[in-house]
Amino acid sequence: MPTLLIAASGTGGHLFPALAVADALPSNWRVLWLGVPDRLETELVPARFPLHTVRAGGLQGQGLRKLWNLLQLLAATRVVRRLIRRERIDVVFSSGGYIAAPTILAARWCGVPMLLHESNAIPGKVTRLLGRLCRHVAVGLPQAAEQLPRCHPLVSGTPVRRAFLEPTPLPDWVPTGTGPLVLIMGGSQGAVGLNRMVRPLIEPLVNAGCRVVHLTGSNDPEAGRFQLPQVVERQFSEELAGLLQHADLAISRAGAGSLSELAVCSTPTILVPFPQAADRHQDANAIAAAELGAAVIVWQHAPGEAALARAVWRLLGPRLRGAATAADPLLELRAGMERLAVRDAEQRLAQLIEALA
Repeated sequence: MPTLLIAASGTGGHLFPALAVADALPSNWRVLWLGVPDRLETELVPARFPLHTVRAGGLQGQGLRKLWNLLQLLAATRVVRRLIRRERIDVVFSSGGYIAAPTILAARWCGVPMLLHESNAIPGKVTRLLGRLCRHVAVGLPQAAEQLPRCHPLVSGTPVRRAFLEPTPLPDWVPTGTGPLVLIMGGSQGAVGLNRMVRPLIEPLVNAGCRVVHLTGSNDPEAGRFQLPQVVERQFSEELAGLLQHADLAISRAGAGSLSELAVCSTPTILVPFPQAADRHQDANAIAAAELGAAVIVWQHAPGEAALARAVWRLLGPRLRGAATAADPLLELRAGMERLAVRDAEQRLAQLIEALA
């Protein structure tokens, strides 16, 4: 029975693609998971796979902070090395992030083949520094491959959860009616800034006949201010696949995981990149989508400025006037998302893992 060690930690953007890959493997594979204590994987993984944890930090910092991070990396590498040898790991897979650094070093130390996946258009620091030590580096977007010539990268797309690939009904709590459905979602880190941009538009959208679902995140002090029958505000939703498949327009951040889910659901989207994202990678993700005609980019601005409103009304105008035709800009964006989508990314990565074994 071949054994795979998956190293994925922290956010849904790292965990959900890795879980999709695990689900795509043949049933004869044994899967172990490597994560970090007190992160999201401690909630999602233990019910499905044995979870091992290790303390792992970033590669950034200066002075004593940088020295501490280096010592922590070396200690974590030794822990992972012992795990690989004790469990007789055949292949290691990581979806990137801090946990990937000690995992790559330990796999190299043990002579075990390593597959690393990078989902963003701008590769992260771990991928740039250590990707060449991996047997393969797979990337979600072709723009990332251009920046990793020493890694001989393969373009695989980014895996999404199975629910996004299958027809899913619209949740029954969504406002009823025939008006366009607008979905607003800012993720965990970037929700507050996006929420402030969008809130001045919500009442005009409702007055124009739209239905609005606003996923506000958990840290917004202004959440819950709208008490309108055609508006639903929630912190998060476990039924995101159904929302994306039925939304006429989404307004979203440009994280790689969200972008992949939007693409496989063919959701017309206005992307508002999170300006504090590392290396401005969300800017690059959004540009990659816009180049395919899959999205419109609006850069974050102060509430009340006109850029977002202009984009929203330009895209929704034909629907609100009852003039949905072949020239409908929403249909053009939907076609662009279909060009961006990779619906078998988890199968491609699972096949690479099998080949490494």
